[in-house]
Amino acid sequence: MRFPSIGSQILSRNLSHLIFTKINQNFMSSSDDVILLITHSGDFFTIDRVAEALSKKGARWFRFDTDKFPLEIQLTAKFDRSQSSHRLQYGDESIDTDEVRAVWMRRIWKPNLGQDLTPQYQAACIQESAATLSGFWDSLRDARWIDDLERINAAQNKQRQLRVASEVGLNIPRTTIANNPAAVRELFQQVQGKMVTKLLTTLSYSMEYSPFFLYTSTVKEEDLLNAESLRYCPMVFQEKIPKQLELRVVFVRGQVFVGALDASVYEESTVDWRKPGVEVGSWQNHELPDEIVGKIQALMTEFGLSFGALDFILTPSGEYVFLEVNPIGEWGMLERDLHLPISQAIADALVA
Repeated sequence: MRFPSIGSQILSRNLSHLIFTKINQNFMSSSDDVILLITHSGDFFTIDRVAEALSKKGARWFRFDTDKFPLEIQLTAKFDRSQSSHRLQYGDESIDTDEVRAVWMRRIWKPNLGQDLTPQYQAACIQESAATLSGFWDSLRDARWIDDLERINAAQNKQRQLRVASEVGLNIPRTTIANNPAAVRELFQQVQGKMVTKLLTTLSYSMEYSPFFLYTSTVKEEDLLNAESLRYCPMVFQEKIPKQLELRVVFVRGQVFVGALDASVYEESTVDWRKPGVEVGSWQNHELPDEIVGKIQALMTEFGLSFGALDFILTPSGEYVFLEVNPIGEWGMLERDLHLPISQAIADALVA
């Protein structure tokens, strides 16, 4: 199948800014091992802090903004009977996969192909670009990943998270995931009307606020009048856990970094501190009991993850309740506000 004019449209684009950033050229040769940082062009702070920590350790790193492929970066894969090779190139800068020692999987975004291509060409190009990147990820299979895509994808299954969390001894909310209105109403009665709802997946991948993103929300009795609409889309329903603190726990190869929010500051207005515009107060340091740390380590070992951002509630009675783990979750606010050395821990893990 031919796509007339695609090649000329792509070749006519100007290479506007560097996708791969190479540093420490004064003392790094081209044969040195590379740390590959996979992210997108809108990423900032966390990616910069990890890059800075790697620089201080004398490591050579490259930043790959995945939304800039294929329009502004070339990927070439070659195969013959005895060997294969993959090369990424941007202008005069290039990297071969046999140079890559470790990979930090921060984010993968869809290509930004602009507005010139018609929708059917856009869809075809995005599909083929994703397939090409899949082969590139496979070429990095011998590198150290934090974390590899198979483990990330497996760990993102929220139902599996709840099952494993329960098996390792963590407390979890009573949960129903269903497109069955009767099952939802049953849970509503069991928890005496104290119930919240959320989705199993993320519908928005933008750094900007999207009204289509559905944050955790309280369910009222009148909301159940429209429960028949669940036939179009199953949702997660959980008992509403009383909060003293909400915790973001960042796990990096056995180390645990914790930030806490005083839920009394915002609990009356929202049940989700991530929602834009919510005044959540200041992040506070918090120390987890050794028992909870041990269970978190068991959970992450079960998933085979080196990194994860976990959410917990600390109830007024002192109970820690596990909500979820995000294998590529955010942590910049904890390093910024509490000066927790998370970027240093990630850099240490990458060059270990």
